[in-house]
Amino acid sequence: MNLNTNHVKDMTFEKPITVEDIIKNDGVSLKDIMAYKINTEYVRSDKLVESDCILDCISFDSTEGHLIYQDTMIFILMKAFYGIYPEKRLVLEHSIGDGVFCEIFEDEILTADDVELLQTEITKIIAAKMPITKMEVSIIEAHAIFTSLKRDDVVKNLKLDNLEIYKCGKYYDYYLRQLAENTAMVSSFELIYHSPGLILRFPRRGNRKIKDKFKLPRKIFETHQEHDKWLNILNVHHVSALNRAIRNYNIVNLIQIEEALHEKKIVDIAARISWNKDVKIVLIAGPTASGKTSFAKRLSIQLIVNGINPRIVNMDDYFLPRKFTPRKEDGEYDFENIRAINLDILNDHLTRLLIGEEVEIPKYNFRKGITIESHSKMKLEENDILIMEGIHGLNDVLTSAVPFNHKIKIYVSALNNLNIDSHNRIRTSDSRKIRRIVRDHYFRGNSAEQTLFMWDDVRAGENMNIFPFQENADFMFNSILTYELGVLKKYIEPLIKKISRFSPVYTEAKMLMRLFDNIENIEDHFVPSNSILREFIGGSVFKY
Repeated sequence: MNLNTNHVKDMTFEKPITVEDIIKNDGVSLKDIMAYKINTEYVRSDKLVESDCILDCISFDSTEGHLIYQDTMIFILMKAFYGIYPEKRLVLEHSIGDGVFCEIFEDEILTADDVELLQTEITKIIAAKMPITKMEVSIIEAHAIFTSLKRDDVVKNLKLDNLEIYKCGKYYDYYLRQLAENTAMVSSFELIYHSPGLILRFPRRGNRKIKDKFKLPRKIFETHQEHDKWLNILNVHHVSALNRAIRNYNIVNLIQIEEALHEKKIVDIAARISWNKDVKIVLIAGPTASGKTSFAKRLSIQLIVNGINPRIVNMDDYFLPRKFTPRKEDGEYDFENIRAINLDILNDHLTRLLIGEEVEIPKYNFRKGITIESHSKMKLEENDILIMEGIHGLNDVLTSAVPFNHKIKIYVSALNNLNIDSHNRIRTSDSRKIRRIVRDHYFRGNSAEQTLFMWDDVRAGENMNIFPFQENADFMFNSILTYELGVLKKYIEPLIKKISRFSPVYTEAKMLMRLFDNIENIEDHFVPSNSILREFIGGSVFKY
C-alpha cells in the first residue's frame, strides 16, 4: 500500500478484502483520504481487492487530493444551486485567491440572500453524507440527461461513445477530474457574496479549516474581468464556441482579434511608462511559462516607438558565488531564493546608474558558479530605461535602494477564463503546465513525464517567491490566448501518450488527454511570428 508516496508498506491478506478494511488494518485515518487508486485507476472504498496490487491513498494534503476536494466542493455548490434555482444556471468563471468566482448566466445578479440560502443548502448536503457515484453512460444517455438539465454547454461537447459522469441524489454532472465518493468528505468551505456573483473558498493544503479572513486580490480579479470582456468580444467562453469557430473557418479572424488585443494592451503599458519621466527601471515578473520574455521584447519595441531606449539587464548575472548560495532542506541549492542574488552589488549598480554613473555589469558563469569579468560597461542616457526580468521582480527587497518613483513593476501571467463548460474550468496552472511541457520537450530536451514530475516543486517556488507579491504590480498583462490549446494540441498529445499507466504522473497525463479530447486542432501557420505562443512552439521572430 502506498499512502501519498511517503507511507509505503507491504501488506498480505489471506482472503479478498475491501479497500476500506485495508486502510483500517493499517491504522490510517480515513478522514485524511480523498480518493483511492488500484494500479493507477480510481476505485471506491468498498472495492473488493482479490489479487496482488498497488493501492494508492490520495490524501487531502497532496496536490491530487486537494484538486479532488476543490472539484467535489464545486459539484456540491452546483447541486445546491440547481436544487434552489432549477431554471437558472450558475457559471464557474475563474479561480481567485484560494477559491473560485461564480456568477449566474446571462447577466442576472446574485444577491446576498441567494448566497445565504446556498450556504445553508450546501451545509445540509454535506451533513447528509450523500454518496457521489461515478457512472459510465453512452453518448445517447448523456445527451438525454444533460438536455433535461438544460446543460447545452455539456451537450455541445459530447463526442466520445461513452462518458463518465457523476450522480448525487437526482443531480447529474460531468467533471474532468475525480470527485470524492461522499459529500461529507469536503466539510470545510466558505461562500462570500461578491457582486455580481459569489466566491467559493477552499481550505489550503496542510489545514482543512479555513481560518483566515478572505482578502480579495483586487488587481488579479480586475485582470480576470478584463479578459472576460475580451471573451465577450470574441464570443468565446467555452471550448465548444472555440471549436465552432474552427469548424466555421472563423479561427483566423479570432486569432487576429486576440493578438490585436494583446498588442493594444502592450501599447497602452508602454505609453504609460513613457509618460512618466521619473521611471528608469521596469521590472517584469511572473510564474513559469507565462511568456515573460516575449512580453519584454514586445514591450521594448513599443518603448522604442515612444522614443525610449530599453537597456536589458540580466538578473541572473547577479547570482552569488555558488559557495554562498542558500540551500533547501534537502541540501540542494536554492537558486530561487532571493538571497541567492547578490543584492548589495545589484542595488549599488542600480543606484549608481540612476545618478548617471557608469558601471561594469557582471557576467555569471553557471557551470563554475562564479562571477567573471564581462568588460561590459553601462551608463544610462536621458531616454534610456532598464528592463529587468526575473522571478523576484515584484519583491521590493530586490531593489530596496531604488526609490519607488523610479521603478515600474509588471506582472505577467496566463490567467485563463476559457472553460470546458459552465462547471469545468481550465485552471490557470494547467494552461501554463501545458505550455511548459511543450517548451521543455522541444527546446530543453525534457520529456512530458519529467516536466510533470517536477511541477509540484515549480509551483512551490511560485507560491513562495511570486504569488505573494503579485498585487505589488503597477501593471498586469494577461498572456493567455483563447485559441492556444487548439494549436498546442498536436504538440502535446504525442508527448503525454508516451507516459506509462504505471507512472506516478499517469493520472495527470490522463486528465490532460481528456481535456484535449474536447478541443479541435488549429494549424500553427495561423499564429503570428511575434505571438507570445511562439515562445513555446517555435517559429518566433524573436531570439530567446
